[in-house]
Amino acid sequence: MTGLEKRSSFSLASIYALRMLGLFVVLPVFAIEAAKYPGGTDAALVGLAMGIYGLTQGALQLVFGAASDKLGRKKVIVFGLLVYAGGSFVAAAADSLSGLILGRSLQGAGAVSAVVTALLADQTRDVVRTKAMALIGASIGLMFALSLILAPALNTVAGLPGLFTLTGVLALGGVVVAIWWVPPEPPHQIAVPKGSLKEVLTHVPSLRNNLGVFVLHAVMLAMWVAVPQMLVDAGLSKEHHWWVYLPAVSFGFLVMGKTLFPLERKGYLRAVFLASAMVIALVMFSLALVAGGKPDLGCLAAILFVFFCGSNILEACQPSIASRAAPPHARGTAMGFYNTLQSLGFFAGGAAGGALMKAGGAQVLFGVCGLATLVWLLVAWFMAPIEAPAR
Repeated sequence: MTGLEKRSSFSLASIYALRMLGLFVVLPVFAIEAAKYPGGTDAALVGLAMGIYGLTQGALQLVFGAASDKLGRKKVIVFGLLVYAGGSFVAAAADSLSGLILGRSLQGAGAVSAVVTALLADQTRDVVRTKAMALIGASIGLMFALSLILAPALNTVAGLPGLFTLTGVLALGGVVVAIWWVPPEPPHQIAVPKGSLKEVLTHVPSLRNNLGVFVLHAVMLAMWVAVPQMLVDAGLSKEHHWWVYLPAVSFGFLVMGKTLFPLERKGYLRAVFLASAMVIALVMFSLALVAGGKPDLGCLAAILFVFFCGSNILEACQPSIASRAAPPHARGTAMGFYNTLQSLGFFAGGAAGGALMKAGGAQVLFGVCGLATLVWLLVAWFMAPIEAPAR
């Protein structure tokens, strides 16, 4: 990477990290703490309060992405982070479940994920783009692991309002990064023609990849409906789940670095992508088998390690493939559509995961996740070969 590419990659990954830490640090304690608010005894409303973030974010990713094509990436990023921070402070001040729902809705309305990835694609060459996108993927995984460690302790000290206040402060930190650390946008952006939504929606290669991001994130969220309880049943208390998550995430990134980047340089990105999707399907079916009896902690830890190997690779290569497939003049719109389906995948995964768990238990949940991944794999199998990036 050039110095400018490193600066762009690390600064934009930092914005992602600050947002995701704010999001994730609330989730481990949200359901328990929300029950203490007026209206918190309604499980459906608590679920809505948790999932409404993904719904509003999914609805607005495309709007923000298209706006960034016309108005400029950095302006839209700053505006979205301010909306996200405002929603965090509304949630912190809430004294009822309806107030939490409103705050979470506003948080999701700060939908800048597509704009961040579009700007990163603008500022990096093909040869290093997957590595740059991997930094964003790494920030997501590391913030997830960190939140599992920090959430219980921070909740004890500050409670749910304090966690939402911290989320707002982190978002304002992202504004500082966007203004003073993120490099200026490429000047050619202003001169090129702007793409249309129709152009993005009729682009078949992008649609195949977008199905994948929806399925992956639906499966990722749905599986956590059952995995924490399986770890408890295997003898690991909730306070110590990070003993499994943190090593699995960390070593998963190590495997990604040692496999994805060298194979991409040799022109095998498509093969790595398809193999990783197959790994996710095998993990889901393995978890379905384990859920049929008393879970073994060592077996669960090994399966989760394999899961993070596959998901970390996909988190890195999917946005890279999406940005390459998109017309440069419509990249913001294309990444907006991509991130819309990513966000809707989170929302669908949470809703479907709870329904499947209630209807048939963990085995049914993981079985359906495995089948959904196989459908995605079948569709992705017909994607065109991906050339090694030019140097």
